[in-house]
Amino acid sequence: MSSLMTNVSAMTALKSLQQTNSALETTQSRIATGFRVAEASDNAAYWSIATTMRSDNKALGTVQDALGLGAAKVDVAYTGVNSAIEVVDEIKSKLVAAREPGVDRAKVQAEISELQNQLTSIASSAGFNGENWLNVDSSVAGYSATESIVASFDRDAAGAVSVGTISVDKSTTALFDGNAAATGILDTEFTTTGAGAVTVTVANLDLTAANVDETDIDDMISGVETALQSMTTAASDLGSAKKRIDLQSNFVGNLMDAVDRGIGQLVDADMSAESSRLSALQVQQQLGIQAMSIANGNSQAILSLFR
Repeated sequence: MSSLMTNVSAMTALKSLQQTNSALETTQSRIATGFRVAEASDNAAYWSIATTMRSDNKALGTVQDALGLGAAKVDVAYTGVNSAIEVVDEIKSKLVAAREPGVDRAKVQAEISELQNQLTSIASSAGFNGENWLNVDSSVAGYSATESIVASFDRDAAGAVSVGTISVDKSTTALFDGNAAATGILDTEFTTTGAGAVTVTVANLDLTAANVDETDIDDMISGVETALQSMTTAASDLGSAKKRIDLQSNFVGNLMDAVDRGIGQLVDADMSAESSRLSALQVQQQLGIQAMSIANGNSQAILSLFR
């Protein structure tokens, strides 16, 4: 039935054109933003997941920074201990040389004193960002023998979050400790058993002290060797900690990439598909406009019947 009051064809064409325009607007928005889910109204569940994971990824970025800072601290401490080992090796060699009859011990002691000064310099300068693990004072309020390095950020199935750490025991790496009750590797006292019977440390042993004999020197060599073994263990522990930190840092970086990929799967737009859809919708829009024009022309056709 043809009617002047109700143009069914025009109404149908208008509805179709409105739907096409709406779909076209959605596609253009996806192409402009690159997101299939840019707002909660697009898909509340996916938007919520993506927003949470983006927040967690930012936290993981901070974790990676903390691991880098921790690695730097460990690396500086390891470098200091390794350098100190070389110096203590020299001290041991000088003590062995002093054991030979006829050697001028005063001259040997002069060399050892300079090496001892170098040990002090190494320990005092092996700090990073205000922290020194080789020259400590365990009597200071707030001192902790364990250094905790932020290593992970976790979220469980219930949504509860937690921060994981890597612990490094600084008590085994300290070369000097300002606390008289707790000494470091190089200021741990030992007593020789010779005629001199002196109580010394690696950092202050003195061949020119009164009555020092071969037995005292032998005990000094043993004391230096004990310190060397402790320093070697400390360097090994620091090396192991640095390796663990490097592995964790690589894992966190890979995890961040994986989370980014997962978020992309949820909310990123398929630009190839959207491009094809845009072309199809543009054609549909043009056809809809033509259909509207034809439908609106029906009234004119009815008018011609009365001419």
